[in-house]
This record gives sequence, structure tokens and C-alpha cells, in this order.
Amino acid sequence: MKRICVFAGSSMGVHPEFAAAAEKLGAELAARKLELVYGGSNKGLMGRVADTVLKAGGKAIGVMPTGLIRSERVHTELTEFYEVKTMHERKAKMGELADGFIALPGGYGTFEELFEAVCWGQIGIHDKPIGLLNVNGYYEPLIALVRHAIEAGFIPAKQDELLLLESDPARLLDRMESYTPLKRVKKWCEVEMP
Repeated sequence: MKRICVFAGSSMGVHPEFAAAAEKLGAELAARKLELVYGGSNKGLMGRVADTVLKAGGKAIGVMPTGLIRSERVHTELTEFYEVKTMHERKAKMGELADGFIALPGGYGTFEELFEAVCWGQIGIHDKPIGLLNVNGYYEPLIALVRHAIEAGFIPAKQDELLLLESDPARLLDRMESYTPLKRVKKWCEVEMP
């Protein structure tokens, strides 16, 4: 792995542990010489992880659509910056640049980016590792939802392994570096109804 795409909130959230986790992740990326790919903002957890990477001498690459440049406040110290036209182009560019994905806590945008990366992995568009940094149990309800969908027959059971859940950035990156892509599972299947 050379680059990790990080999805994260454009705000800091209400718990100081969220910002601390963003800093810890940024420091770990820089220590491992892994480049950061992210949404390009200087705000929120997004900005905090980028600031930490850059202060530690690492590289941070931002990708932002033209329409968000004012509202999201572009980080002006980035190693590289890509301006794209749409959110679709943003996600495609981040996915193209990255060798893996990590979601820090965030809201709708983070969820949307995360689930697109998971869906792409599920259907075979990529076989890159996808990690959830589970700060203060933030992603436990999401994992419960995934398990519920498995029990309901909408996600093949083995595909719960598409999401790597850890509360410590170093352990998460270790798991991502040793990740073995899942053997392709037939996505579309008929489930017997009772």
C-alpha cells in the first residue's frame, strides 16, 4: 500500500476523542510513509488528519469538486490538489489514487463515500481493504446493521469481512496491509422464503 483514502467528517463532532483519533491516524500514516488521499478540506476531522500528516512530513492529496471549494475551505498546504467537476468524479479520483480506504467518524457524506467503496468491493470493481476507525464505538451500530442485513438475506455472510473494524489506527493499518481480498461470492442469489 502506498496511499490511503480517508473519509471523515467536515466537523469535529462532539467528543474530543474524534479529533484525537484523526491526529493519531494522521501520525500513523506519516510514520508508515503512507500518503493521505481525502476530500481536500481544512475543516473538521478531514482537516485535522491532513494537518497531522503534513506536520509529520507526510504527503496529503486533496480532491474537491468546484462547487464545494468555497464552502469546504480548501486546505492550502496540500502536497497535491485535484479540482474536479462533480462529487462522482471526486469519489472516482480518490478511489483511483488510493490503495485502501478508512472511514473516521462522520455524517451522511462519510457514510455515502464509505458505502460506495464497500459496494465497489462487493461487486468486484476493486479489491482494496476498507477500514472503520471505531472511535468510542461510533461504527458499532453500522456493523449491527450490516449483520442485520446478512441475517435478512441481503448480504452474503462472508462479505461482512469487507469491513475491517478497529479502534486503534496502528492495528487497523496492520490489518489493511495484510488484507487478503475475499474470494468472489455470488452477489445475486435467491433466498428461500418461509
